[in-house]
Amino acid sequence: MNDRAPATPSGLPAALGAYLTWGILPLYLILVSAVPAVEFVAWRIVWTLPLCLLIAGLRHQLPEILAALRDPRIMPTLTASAALIGVNWLVYIWAIQTGEVYAASLGYYINPLINVLLGTLLLGERLSARGWTAVGVAAAGIALLLGGALTTLWISLTLALSFGSYGLLRKRVPVGALPGLTIESLILLAPAIGVAAWYAASPVGSSFGHDWQLSLLIMLGGALTAIPLWLFAVAARRMAYSTLGFVQFLAPTIVFILGLTVFHKPLMPVQLAAFVTIWIAIAIFVWDLRANRTPIAT
Repeated sequence: MNDRAPATPSGLPAALGAYLTWGILPLYLILVSAVPAVEFVAWRIVWTLPLCLLIAGLRHQLPEILAALRDPRIMPTLTASAALIGVNWLVYIWAIQTGEVYAASLGYYINPLINVLLGTLLLGERLSARGWTAVGVAAAGIALLLGGALTTLWISLTLALSFGSYGLLRKRVPVGALPGLTIESLILLAPAIGVAAWYAASPVGSSFGHDWQLSLLIMLGGALTAIPLWLFAVAARRMAYSTLGFVQFLAPTIVFILGLTVFHKPLMPVQLAAFVTIWIAIAIFVWDLRANRTPIAT
């Protein structure tokens, strides 16, 4: 008789799937660059909800969604997480559309260190001396931007803080990954429909429904939103929050490479210095993880 407890599923495959998808997302955003950022976020929400409901139905999770909707302890948290992810989407899409690829990349390099701080301060996860050193070095990198790239620093900090706080709320709320995402999409649906209707009534007109290729690409945004966010929520519930931040380095690295090779954006010296400083912080953080043999799954 085997009396060993069943192994806890690892969150690593889900984390890898989420961050690889987010890393290549700017390539998709090039294809829908004609759609204003605010309108695109609205359509992204509209097409995310039916996909979430379909998957939830296939997974027999609709009762869990209904139970969460009736729970007054859960809904305020999911309302806050919905607002945070909505802000994150809008700022990120606007940054890519306006060519601020490096600011977007830097935001997601900073975010893992925000995760470390949040995990330490709010979740009771312990941070070693090397971990605090990594946070301090990263703070120095951010300080460099205060002197030479202040106009884009808000993009990086907004992305880092909004997604870090979103992940923290999703880790703490007692609802499954897919039901939580479905409810967040439902919360954002009314504002999204309002924005889409406003664009449809404006002289510019709606971006959806006139060109079938662009319309299909807009609909694809639902899948590219739901699937990686679902995977992220799964990973956030199965992994130590600080370790999850380490895996996140994949996405900004891919975005940084795309900025150089696809978007052909020049790097300002102060931006390069900030990246190098934060890469040093990441190296210290990875060294600390290896030295402490931090487990991937908890």
